[in-house]
Amino acid sequence: MKLVETGNHVAAWGARLARVEVVSAYPITPQTQVIEEISRFIDEGEMECEYIPVESEHSAMAALIASAAMGVRSFSATSAHGLAYMHELLHWAAGIRLPMVMVNVNRALGPGWNIWCDHQDTLSARDTGWIQLHCASHQEILDTVIQAYRISEDPEVNLPVMVCYDAIFLSHNYMQVEIPDQEAVDRFLPPFRSLWRLDLEHPLTHGSVIYPDDYEEVRYSMFQGLENARGVIRAAAEEYREKVGGYHGGLVDAYRMEDAEHALVAMGSAASEARVAVDMLREAGRRFGLVRVRSYRPFPVEEMVELLSPLRTALVLDRSISFGMEGPLFSEVKASVYGRGEVAVYDIVTGLGGRDITYEFIAENATAAADGRLEPRTAWPSVRINEHHLVSKRGLEGLWGRRAAR
Repeated sequence: MKLVETGNHVAAWGARLARVEVVSAYPITPQTQVIEEISRFIDEGEMECEYIPVESEHSAMAALIASAAMGVRSFSATSAHGLAYMHELLHWAAGIRLPMVMVNVNRALGPGWNIWCDHQDTLSARDTGWIQLHCASHQEILDTVIQAYRISEDPEVNLPVMVCYDAIFLSHNYMQVEIPDQEAVDRFLPPFRSLWRLDLEHPLTHGSVIYPDDYEEVRYSMFQGLENARGVIRAAAEEYREKVGGYHGGLVDAYRMEDAEHALVAMGSAASEARVAVDMLREAGRRFGLVRVRSYRPFPVEEMVELLSPLRTALVLDRSISFGMEGPLFSEVKASVYGRGEVAVYDIVTGLGGRDITYEFIAENATAAADGRLEPRTAWPSVRINEHHLVSKRGLEGLWGRRAAR
């Protein structure tokens, strides 16, 4: 069945096809449509699921932890400040190794208030122990939500998965998607069988304190789960292609990299624009390719070494900033290829707060990087200070006098 739908409604379809049993969520723009559509499915008898409306995102994650601990397939959706509000419990969900899936609609963080896209919210949650998968199309959102349960529930992983997609560009725009048959999804994704669960018929008391003699081992087991996830993500993508149909890559999606001398590296919807830029650069005789990062955690280190190390340059597009350092995706790419080849890695921070990223802008900066006209550090080429941005400065000068304001 083909549908023309928003990315948010497509994410709801993914949860429905995965036969999610419990949904707990609190509305936040631009994620609200996900839960509205799931509510409609439940109300019209199209989805057998318990929906738990709660009073905050912190409570949403607490309820999700409880349902997953009972061995129930669980789902939520959030965005930006909602994700920040549940941050404490993100650690708890991963720390007690609970399989679950949550979509996060990538949105900028305040102040000031901004409901448009960047990746600051999820990249700030990098070290919580969650797997992070980033999508670039509506079809990929649907397919990835289903695959995420397979990955999360694998006994070698047993960790929560966050499926991320860009606010407005993907959450609210309409695209055509192919809705797979339920029978095909069932062949790919069997019913959830938890490795352990709380059982009212066999009550146990779990202590919540871990003494120094054991704490490192618990953290090491999470580290191993993320390491194991690399192979599981690749295998799930291949098996999904075979049993359901549709393939978007494993940990990365490589485009025109076979004979590339230079590469663009991007995540999310900006990668679609970068794809057009690659075609334009190829027509101009420049051998560019694209490496789209699908899995931010675990990070695709092997793929980066294989694809980027033989090249002359790589330009990273960061839709986030690690304040006091550089673009976070830039840091990951550099660390992956360090000491592995001669590739020069460049970085631009752009598209923050939903600012448009055009393929012409990408191509212009890619050419500058390839010709050695960029500094090998994070640049902000789309920043432009104009009179509008100087209003506060003018106001302070009026209040305190020009010298004091300076």
